[in-house]
Amino acid sequence: MRLSELGLPTDRMVVMGILNVTPDSFADGGRYSNFNLALARGVEMIEEGADIIDVGGESTRPGSARICADEEMERILPVIEALSARGALISVDTTRASTAEAAISAGGRIINDISGGLSDPAILDLVASLDCPYIAMHSRGESKDMQSRAIYSDVVKEVVAELSQCVSAALASGVKPENLILDPGIGFAKEADHNWTLLNNLKSIEALGYPVLVGGSRKRFLGVLVGSDAPDDRESATIALTALLARRNTWGVRVHNVKSHRDAIAVAGRLA
Repeated sequence: MRLSELGLPTDRMVVMGILNVTPDSFADGGRYSNFNLALARGVEMIEEGADIIDVGGESTRPGSARICADEEMERILPVIEALSARGALISVDTTRASTAEAAISAGGRIINDISGGLSDPAILDLVASLDCPYIAMHSRGESKDMQSRAIYSDVVKEVVAELSQCVSAALASGVKPENLILDPGIGFAKEADHNWTLLNNLKSIEALGYPVLVGGSRKRFLGVLVGSDAPDDRESATIALTALLARRNTWGVRVHNVKSHRDAIAVAGRLA
């Protein structure tokens, strides 16, 4: 099913809720690390008004080690199946074609690839064959070494150029342009100042002609700004970011706390 057929809102920002079925994700690792906990949180996000629930089974925090595909699928497939049966629109957060294919078979609708097709090029052929929405995020390298690659002479120009290459590869594989969403990769192979520069120049990424999803929720660059090492203490800063992005008509945000962000978007929408 194509992006235009998913029934996503067109009169406000799209809210993607984060559901990490992992023991070690940076903000909520372990909170939803088994089926019952993850399902309960997913149902809660449905009730809070999540437009999309993004289910991931592998931590991508800086420095994290990879797990095997079998373990990744074991974590997420039962959750995707159960939540999709309850009417949730599910995206799968993975870089592997095999995991993505299994997740779509289990009821997922969107593939969210933090590597933009660089980790497993087969994922682009899969997206083309499924004719489903695909989120291509900017990053460099794998989680274990990506921060060592956060070296830019012009972060906006280089991120735009590298995302353009991801788009070209996707289109060459047969991915429909109307199914593409771009993510600047806040916090991935980027230092705090790089993130702020990108957020202040999202129009340069939007100029590529695709919807832009921003995933800055509770990340370290917000902690640097407000002086907090605890991810939960960065929620108020994340809400402020969402409200400001809503005012500038950014397509979507990927967040941990759905209700507070839906509320912030509603407030932003009432201000002239």
